Amino acid sequence: MSPSGRKLKTARPEPVATERPAGQRRALLFIAGGQLLALTLWFSASAVAPQLQQAWSISSSQAAWLTLTVQIGFVVGALVSSVFALPDAIASRKLFTLAALIGAGLNLLLIPLGPRSFGAAFLLRFLTGVMLAGVYPSGLKAMAGWFRHGRGMALGTLVGALTVGSAGPHLIRGLGFEWQGVLVGASVLAAVGALILWFGVTDGPYETAPVSFSWQYVGAAVRNRGVQLSTFGYLGHMWELYAMWTWTAAFLGASALAGGYGDGWVPVATFVIIASGGIGSMVAGVIADKVGRTKVAGGAMAISGTCALLTPLVFATSPVLVVGLFVVWGVTVVADSAQFSTMVTETADDEYRGTALALQTAIGFLLTLVTIKGVPLLAESWGWRWAFPALAIGPALGVVAMIRLKRSPEAAKLAGGLG
Repeated sequence: MSPSGRKLKTARPEPVATERPAGQRRALLFIAGGQLLALTLWFSASAVAPQLQQAWSISSSQAAWLTLTVQIGFVVGALVSSVFALPDAIASRKLFTLAALIGAGLNLLLIPLGPRSFGAAFLLRFLTGVMLAGVYPSGLKAMAGWFRHGRGMALGTLVGALTVGSAGPHLIRGLGFEWQGVLVGASVLAAVGALILWFGVTDGPYETAPVSFSWQYVGAAVRNRGVQLSTFGYLGHMWELYAMWTWTAAFLGASALAGGYGDGWVPVATFVIIASGGIGSMVAGVIADKVGRTKVAGGAMAISGTCALLTPLVFATSPVLVVGLFVVWGVTVVADSAQFSTMVTETADDEYRGTALALQTAIGFLLTLVTIKGVPLLAESWGWRWAFPALAIGPALGVVAMIRLKRSPEAAKLAGGLG
């Protein structure tokens, strides 16, 4: 039903939930592959922040803003998208492709313009974030258009691809490339990702037809109880996720220095830690389809929050212990992410599904600004040993939201009634 109570007609009949449309596996591979490559843009500058400080003569605080501005740009882009219902008014593949190509170009401009003006670099990273707001939610919607049965697995795979892609620049840097090579590599990969999605896959049989903008869709998304509780859980998850991803390398470096160990292993270890979340996302998606989304999301947050609390105990110890804990954290910190998006696609009406996804991600990424900025402030005051335990607050509150959702009538819509 539409927000006005009028039933909307869909563009094509939907197959029953147990059918597996022809081309579904190809769509899973190509959409996830496109997302993986496009999301290398996110941390392309963050992965080489120490090198940029020297090459551009900027402070550590300014280097941190190269990450924060991407988050801010993403929030602005997602809010604009949700307010004007762009994900529901523009076909998912078209929005993804255009945003990824423009983002790749903006990222490439950092090479000639960044050393000349930090203001220009700031603006370019902000606009890149805006473009990523067109990539991520539209990728989720495109994948949901191909999957109804097994949607948790499909979106889990997509978020897994996002995770590996976000870690990609650290791997490029770990292979010995200088900052220019990392930026070029990320831009080329993002452009390839856009073309893969555009030419490699068509719109899915469950893709909702484009609709005309209506403020009623935004209001309906906000009032939907399932969307509300899913978003509350997502906020707890996002409080932790991007701060952990952003500052893991700094923590590892500080821990190695305090323990008297070398730090040449830190870039590759950071890639492994972040990328390990790709496995967590995919496995969690498969399990959630079988046992329920609220159980998997709540369990993942309980484990990841515990890891955050344990970080002071491994600080300055053997890198094997530190990396071991962080790999567990990396696996679980993002394992729940796709389930929050899947819950929205299952509880929101089709005509405002994309708007609800964009709104959820906008609010979540807005919250990341607090912890991305707050973690280094804690490190300055108390040292890196005590920088991460405060991140456990978010997962704790997220677990509460999942318990409430599991007990609500909306749980019947999740994972075929499994909650």
